[in-house]
Amino acid sequence: MSKARYLGLSPTGLTLRGFLALLLAMFLPAHAAAVEKTAADWLEQLGPALNMTSYRGVFVYARGASVHSMQIAHRYHNGIVEERLVLQDGGSGEIVRRDMNVVCVLPEQGKVHLEQIIPSGPFAEAFTSKLVPVSRWYSAELKGEDRISGYDVVTIGLTAKDRHRYSHNLWLEKSTGLLVKSHVRTAGGEVLEHFQFTSLEITDDILDSELQIRTKGREISRTLGGKNTEEEYSKTPRMLGWHLGWRPEGFEPAAAPRSGKGRAVAFSDGLAAFSVFVEPAGKVTMPTGASRVGATTIYMRQLESGDRVFLVTVVGELPPASARQVAESVRIDEAFVLGAREP
Repeated sequence: MSKARYLGLSPTGLTLRGFLALLLAMFLPAHAAAVEKTAADWLEQLGPALNMTSYRGVFVYARGASVHSMQIAHRYHNGIVEERLVLQDGGSGEIVRRDMNVVCVLPEQGKVHLEQIIPSGPFAEAFTSKLVPVSRWYSAELKGEDRISGYDVVTIGLTAKDRHRYSHNLWLEKSTGLLVKSHVRTAGGEVLEHFQFTSLEITDDILDSELQIRTKGREISRTLGGKNTEEEYSKTPRMLGWHLGWRPEGFEPAAAPRSGKGRAVAFSDGLAAFSVFVEPAGKVTMPTGASRVGATTIYMRQLESGDRVFLVTVVGELPPASARQVAESVRIDEAFVLGAREP
């Protein structure tokens, strides 16, 4: 792109003002002709871009040895977000969202849960909500420029400031700020999770037909933030019946779903998230210890309190040692023990 076109000037005729502007652009240093965006500027643009950019494409998402491909159509129109995700491998199914209403159709799955506390992955609410505090826990820097799926992108590195969280690399499309690629990596540089568009078209020309359910099967719908959500989730996220003696600094309670006799709370630092589940142990003995899939650690332990045994599970984007430290800090309140005795 020529500098004249970049300045919005016609190549066939320049006004005097336009001619002077062109001369300034040609002879002044680059940093004087335009103010470069900082890493913080790009991060601030990232959240709105995920919702307010219309596009279609196919992306791959790899976690450990598991690799999945999904087709997506995403439209922002009249203040409403609409989205359709279609599985490309590993079975059929789709997820369709219109504003706060989500419908999931997975014919080959016997049971589907939509009440995930905090979604994980490239389209997580963690990316779109509170990115401002992220700078307290991650060092952000511009890493350079690249080209992905035909679009010019800028690369941002988010390096964790402590050992209790992973680092991230983000690739953002330069004109919109849309996330087109991401890595979750260890302090040593090992990539644990990888997301990338393999094809992408950023366009406002998304048809209604691209956002309609086409898969036949059992439909499960959920209205995010609606009445059902209010009934199932505590308005003030807190630990009921148990408490944590320790959690990594910066991770604050984010949601508290109510499920039977169990208690669960999710925590987020604005980028990463983990959940803690505490419930009476069943008759079937569950394996304890840590396992990891990509950047997601699952740590389980049994905890005796009085004459009852509880199962503590920590799931989320934490290194195994940190997940274990969280799980071992859980303490059960006496009232929870009494409640667990009820038939």
